[in-house]
Amino acid sequence: MKKLFFDIETLPADESKFEMLKRIYEKKKKKLSPFGQKIGTFEDFIESTGLDGTFGRIFCISYAINDGPISCLAGNEVEIIKKFWEKAQDIDLFVGFNILDFDLRFLYQRSIILGIKPSRNLPFSRYRSEPIFDVMYEWSKWSTQNKVSLDSLAQVLGIPSSKKELEGSKVYEYYKKGKYSEIRAYCNADVEVLRRIYKRMMFEK
Repeated sequence: MKKLFFDIETLPADESKFEMLKRIYEKKKKKLSPFGQKIGTFEDFIESTGLDGTFGRIFCISYAINDGPISCLAGNEVEIIKKFWEKAQDIDLFVGFNILDFDLRFLYQRSIILGIKPSRNLPFSRYRSEPIFDVMYEWSKWSTQNKVSLDSLAQVLGIPSSKKELEGSKVYEYYKKGKYSEIRAYCNADVEVLRRIYKRMMFEK
């Protein structure tokens, strides 16, 4: 079986989208204000787009096939996504952490927006472990009340954590400082931790 272990790192919308996002922000703010709900600042709104493929973008994708070396796709977002779908063509099992709710969803959304046809039409069906094995859900046995983080799971299993100086919430901060190599290294480390956790769950050596 050919398994693809992968993780993506994302960024908020780039400045070319700010004018459009400003209109969306103001409309949302106007809609919520009569009910006393706070939406936060425009800067907060921009940062939140890093979690939504509708506006955010992919900075890099790290992956490994079976026990092979970890590689990182980085640079132009269009090329990153094209190369990912090329790699995905003959994969039997896609393994990741929270990939149903985040990574794969984000990838499909960006593919549509950028006009890149995915090489695979993966089913987002729940309660199954093929062709998508979501470690987060498989660990909780599909309970939405007992979700665990990758870092916590690694620590429980005695696997060195990838969350040291850098973690997901700090990626944009590192990006603004030009620390691109650190982000790529962090993404690679996540894939290695992911692969080790998967093997423990499958009782593999």
